[in-house]
Order: sequence, then structure tokens, then C-alpha cells
Amino acid sequence: MRRSPIILGATIAGTAGVLAFHPHAVVPAAATSVAATKTTTAAPTTTTTTPSSSSSSGSGSGTATGDAIDTRYGAAQVRVTVSGGKIVKLEALQLQANDPHSAQISSFAAPQLEQEVLSAQSASVDAVSGATFTSASYLQSVQSALDKLGFKAADGSRATLQVP
Repeated sequence: MRRSPIILGATIAGTAGVLAFHPHAVVPAAATSVAATKTTTAAPTTTTTTPSSSSSSGSGSGTATGDAIDTRYGAAQVRVTVSGGKIVKLEALQLQANDPHSAQISSFAAPQLEQEVLSAQSASVDAVSGATFTSASYLQSVQSALDKLGFKAADGSRATLQVP
């Protein structure tokens, strides 16, 4: 009889915990379509550069496609656009999508990485938790595109995250 209040309390606490659980937010269809499309060949690299003397952080303007960085879950490749000495656009041409789980992780991580790179104006940003391979390959591809453009971050930082 003494155990029944303990069991009843534990049951109520467990039920409350299950009901309070909130799963991750749903990723928009646009982000998942990028991750779901996987090409097996790397896109040709195009670089257009227009020098700018008013830039304090590297090259003036241009677009370059970064190297395709392979991981065991697939490759990542990013096209970077720089204008007026600032990173203005990142386009994921290829993301890890060897299986549905990899595609889901990539579609979750890519928008976060894009926002971080645009905010930092550098490929030297933190990895997205739970997406180490996607983060490392994405940021290495961004750094290779920035190198092709001759872009240097204002603080001189470079992507240092390596694919495990």
C-alpha cells in the first residue's frame, strides 16, 4: 500500500513528460528539394570577378563554385556570390542525400549554415549540432569558392572545420 503513491506519482510525471515533448520543426519543401537532388558529377566552376578598390575584406564582386567535398554520406558543393566586398548569396548546388536521413539532416543544416556565413562574412563558423559532416563539407566548399574569388574575411579567418 505504501508503494502506490510512488507508482502513481511516477506515472503522472512520465505522462506529463511525454505530453510536453515537442519534435523538431518541419523543414519547408524548398529546403528538402535541394537536399533531395543529388548529382554524381561536379558542376563546372565558373568565376566572374570585378575588382573593387573600396573593399576592405577582399575581392570586389563575383561568383564562384566551390569544390565538391565528399563525405561518407554524399558530397556538398556551394556557389558563392560576392558583391561590393561582401558575401551576398550562397547556393547549395549539392548536399548529402545518399539516404533519406542524410537528406533530412542536410535540409535542416544548410539554411542555418547559410545564415551563419552571411552574418559572419566568413566560412569560419560553428558546425550545426547533429550535422557535423554536412557542416564541415559545406563550409569547406564555401571556403574554396571564397579562395577562388580572392575573398578574405575582414578578420582574416578561414574555415577550419575538417570532414571527420
